[in-house]
Amino acid sequence: MLELEALEVGHWVSRYLYPFARISGLLMVMPLIGTRMVPQRIRIFLAVTVTLVMTPLLPPMPKVDPISLASMLIIMQQLLIGIAMGFVMELVTQIYVIAGQLIAMQTGLGIAVTVDPAQGASVVVISQWFLFLVSLVFLSLDGHLVMLEILADSFHTLPVGFDGLDAADFGMIVEWSGWMFAAAVVIALPALTALLIVNLAFGVMTRAAPQLNIFALGFPVTMIVGLFIMWLNIGEMAQGFHFYMDAMFEFLKKLTRG
Repeated sequence: MLELEALEVGHWVSRYLYPFARISGLLMVMPLIGTRMVPQRIRIFLAVTVTLVMTPLLPPMPKVDPISLASMLIIMQQLLIGIAMGFVMELVTQIYVIAGQLIAMQTGLGIAVTVDPAQGASVVVISQWFLFLVSLVFLSLDGHLVMLEILADSFHTLPVGFDGLDAADFGMIVEWSGWMFAAAVVIALPALTALLIVNLAFGVMTRAAPQLNIFALGFPVTMIVGLFIMWLNIGEMAQGFHFYMDAMFEFLKKLTRG
């Protein structure tokens, strides 16, 4: 009787433990919540809350002794799935960080560096501004709610067990990261093209009037032109992030067999 009760308690614990591993892995890495600005206690509290709400709606969990090697393997597998999903979300936000760095290098604003409290590293001001922009757009479009919906569906399409992400899935994530760099270049392309034309104009001026001090004149002009181009494209950047966010959700569904 005691052994039977202990086994039932173990199964009850496993029912909440395995979803908690996947949910905590996602919240640990995903943008906004997974940053250093959110304390670890808050993240743990959110993971526990989401687990308690979501677990009754999930399919049955494998009946494995929670204190065993097999259970540890399942927990590591679920943690890896959550981290992979959060990492894909982080790649989308880094598109605009890279685009901001490309624009800053061409406009001469690369010297304007600030500390990113989310990552604990120094980044250019333009990249930080782009990151704030996409974070607000993500919240305004209820991206965090859609993410929780995809997470809940993943327990049905990719159920808890010994089978999880394979080598092909990680290959898809690597290809997605390559697409991130291409998207960053596309976002920064209008500003880069305009600044290239400005530099070509300064080159012609240098040949026509060598006595002009192009270095003193070129820096403020390129900076103003770069800021003006970013101001013109700010609406397109927000709409572009909406497109990238939809593509990210479709990729996550494909990754979780949805």
